[in-house]
Amino acid sequence: MRILLAEDEHTLGTWLCKALEHAGIQVEWVDDGRLADRALQQRDHDALVLDLGLPGMDGHTVLQRLRERDQRLPALILTARDSLDERVASLNAGADDFLAKPFALAELEARLHALVRRARGVEHPRLACGPLVYDGARRQFTLGGEALALSPREQAVLRALVQRSGEPLSKQQILDRVFSDDDEVHLEAIEVLVYRLRKRLDGSGVRIVTLRGLGYVLEAD
Repeated sequence: MRILLAEDEHTLGTWLCKALEHAGIQVEWVDDGRLADRALQQRDHDALVLDLGLPGMDGHTVLQRLRERDQRLPALILTARDSLDERVASLNAGADDFLAKPFALAELEARLHALVRRARGVEHPRLACGPLVYDGARRQFTLGGEALALSPREQAVLRALVQRSGEPLSKQQILDRVFSDDDEVHLEAIEVLVYRLRKRLDGSGVRIVTLRGLGYVLEAD
């Protein structure tokens, strides 16, 4: 999962990035509403965690512009404004969930996973493409019922593909979803990882296909 975190409180933002990434959630963090609005237009995310009191452009405006573009990205409001009127206004404006500060990290993680599962139309964190199955609870792939041994980066790339199985993902989209801004990874690294994955999936009934000009797509034979 890759989320956009829009939070201007730097102590909280730094802590959330480290804690969520430790839990396997990739985080892009911005501290200004204008940067959040731009990131939402330029890059793919699975969910938005949005503070309302942002500088540059407040959270309500960011959310309004998101919905006006008909982007159906799940949005969770994370704010110290915990009045009933604020919660109702945010939900009516297009937010999918609301969590007041202070909060428990475990609850934020659970709410994010629930939002993303709901958005994908599944009721459990289990994704499949033919004989390839990813169990989100165990964070493990199986192929034909057998555990598939993968490096962390191979697993991250394959997870991004299985989450969008049947749909092409460009190398840049995979790079954005899999690696943090701190990682010095180039597009060529994605090619190498896809090559390795193709070898592991060879003859299994599932394959990674290259669509010229579009990217890679995971398909069952």
